[in-house]
Amino acid sequence: MSLNKNFFCIYFLLFSVSLSFSQTTSEIAKDSTKVETLEEVVITGQYNPQSIKKSVHNVIVINRKQIEQQAANNLADLLNFNLNLNIIPNSQSGKSTISFFGLDAQYFNILIDNIPLVSDNGLGNNIDLTQVNLDDVERIEIVEGAMGVEFGANAVSGVINIITKKSIHNDWEIQAYLQEETVSDEYAWFDEGRHIQSINVSHNISDKWFAKIGFNRNDFAGFFNNRQGESYYQNDGLRGYEWLPKHQIVTNALLNYTTKNFRLFYKFEYFNEEINYYDAAVRANIDIDNQTSNPSATDRVFRTNRWVNNLNIDGHLNSGANYNVSISYQQQKRKLNEFNYFILTQNRSSETDEVYQSSKVLFSKGTIDNLVKSDLYNFQLGYEARYIEGFDTQASGDITQVDKTNTQNNMALFGSAEVKLSENFSFRPGVRYEHNSLFNSKFLGSLSARYLLKNGFELRGNIGSSYRVPNFEELYYYFVDSNHDVRGNENLDPENGFSAFVNLKKRSWFKNSSLINNLKFSYIDLSNKIDLAIVNSTPLQYQYINIDSFKLIGITLDNTFKTGGLSFNLGATFQGISRINEDEVNGEDRFLYNFQINTSASYFYQKWNTSFTMLLKYNGQQENYIADGTDTNGNSLFTKATTEAYSWLDASIKKSFFKNKVDVTLGSRNILDITNVNVSSTNTGGTHSANNSALLLGYGRSYYLKLLYNLNF
Repeated sequence: MSLNKNFFCIYFLLFSVSLSFSQTTSEIAKDSTKVETLEEVVITGQYNPQSIKKSVHNVIVINRKQIEQQAANNLADLLNFNLNLNIIPNSQSGKSTISFFGLDAQYFNILIDNIPLVSDNGLGNNIDLTQVNLDDVERIEIVEGAMGVEFGANAVSGVINIITKKSIHNDWEIQAYLQEETVSDEYAWFDEGRHIQSINVSHNISDKWFAKIGFNRNDFAGFFNNRQGESYYQNDGLRGYEWLPKHQIVTNALLNYTTKNFRLFYKFEYFNEEINYYDAAVRANIDIDNQTSNPSATDRVFRTNRWVNNLNIDGHLNSGANYNVSISYQQQKRKLNEFNYFILTQNRSSETDEVYQSSKVLFSKGTIDNLVKSDLYNFQLGYEARYIEGFDTQASGDITQVDKTNTQNNMALFGSAEVKLSENFSFRPGVRYEHNSLFNSKFLGSLSARYLLKNGFELRGNIGSSYRVPNFEELYYYFVDSNHDVRGNENLDPENGFSAFVNLKKRSWFKNSSLINNLKFSYIDLSNKIDLAIVNSTPLQYQYINIDSFKLIGITLDNTFKTGGLSFNLGATFQGISRINEDEVNGEDRFLYNFQINTSASYFYQKWNTSFTMLLKYNGQQENYIADGTDTNGNSLFTKATTEAYSWLDASIKKSFFKNKVDVTLGSRNILDITNVNVSSTNTGGTHSANNSALLLGYGRSYYLKLLYNLNF
């Protein structure tokens, strides 16, 4: 804890200096030459691509330069330093998901070029971040708050839109790289560490045609820690890995056709992942007569295959109207290969191979806007259609284990109007109607406004609604035997979400430098929340029902300073979260608060053609109420569990050689060597007080070296 206290003091000092510096530079800006910089163009939640300053939404942009400075191969490598957002890894499943504004990955949509990405049993939400490769990404846009009108279900806390590259400046661009990483202090050329190889080839076939193909291989050899790997045959619990080995292959292709008033692009992607599980329980299989043994264990191989086909058409009609139509067919299957593995002879027996998760998605979305020729008024009309077919036998319970294919249709019509009362003030009301084949129809609404004030101030406000549909487990889970009765509920209603965000941004310029201060207030209210509850006491029965509520209030301050080759960011957020279980007599609904600070610095030294990057995030102590025993009437009692504070630090150096043909990036992740943090109960008599539990966060400090070759002609 002393280390975290020291970092907190450093953060607080930097934060105070940032505030005072902001005031000083604002005064300097009054008497100095104002330097306008080229605004970043954003598309998420916009009618058409436009500058971030004109957007009615507060959009956070992560550009290609930032991705390369972190040598990020997937989203899990990249997003760990954003405020209000935490990465939740799972060492055994291999998945990493998002917690955003205190809500898990089910409440957050991940899009690729405005199309939601398929997952094991959903669309857009609950995505494994390690499965989203960044090689062909131009930039990433994050919009916070309910985006139900624009993107429908499960966009309660926000959306991430990944914008892929669709053009180049040269006739040919060929990019290939190798990346080698340690996993904590474990590394070997083939058997330990992380090994990445990639190649991307892009070509301007003509003035109108552009094509691109890419391949990426990511081999994570697992993390032993104190475990002994696959070949270990003692039955002492040490066989296998603490973090499971994982091998991924991504291939993609893109074809883009562009004329003055028309564009068409098609993208294909195939993703393959293999995760190996080695059971720690070893059977000796002793042959007494021959005085031999043939130890074995029940091992598993999990294989995921995903196919993505996205087609987009957009353009301008002779009347001046703009249209955009997307069609997508995606499929994801997860297979389980289970067998009895004889460790010494490497033979297998009792082998089974089954598909236990499958999702097939047909998605289409279309919009049209600029139907009236007016500088003061514009509106957009659109539709969205989804057809989802799939099953998840794992989420259906261990007893049934039968492929129960279910389908869900969703049709939506939406519209919004953007009104410019002046050059500085505009607002946009919106409404969406959705009809779902499994649930009642939904009306969603939103109102966004932007006001550009004097002296570089920008004020934005957004209120909106969204909802989350129940997942496979909540609908269809079934586990009943002599000791258990736990069931899903096909009569569940969707959860209802509402959010309100107010954002005040201040831009200051002086000489060749700029400073942006961003103050944000956030509120999220989630009702009808689904949870597992006791529905019958004798015999004891559990079922998923709509019973809980969730509220969040927060304030965030972010500051970005740029001058010459230096870019410096310092931000902090303070959140209060209330989780209410309306069925619990002793339930606690008080707000529990937590604090985060992040900072990053990047400096480009032109003489050396070298950039230096540092990223640091402090996650303050978090509290949560957990069930801890019962009262005399059998009602659950709750106590406060505390997750200790921790800090996360990455750093890198990137140098270019031979007129930027070769880039070398050397860096370290998790420099503070975080593996897990303690979670303890405040109730000294509670069941959790004897031994603190631990939250697993990482596999410790690692180092990487990336060699990238660019060939442009």
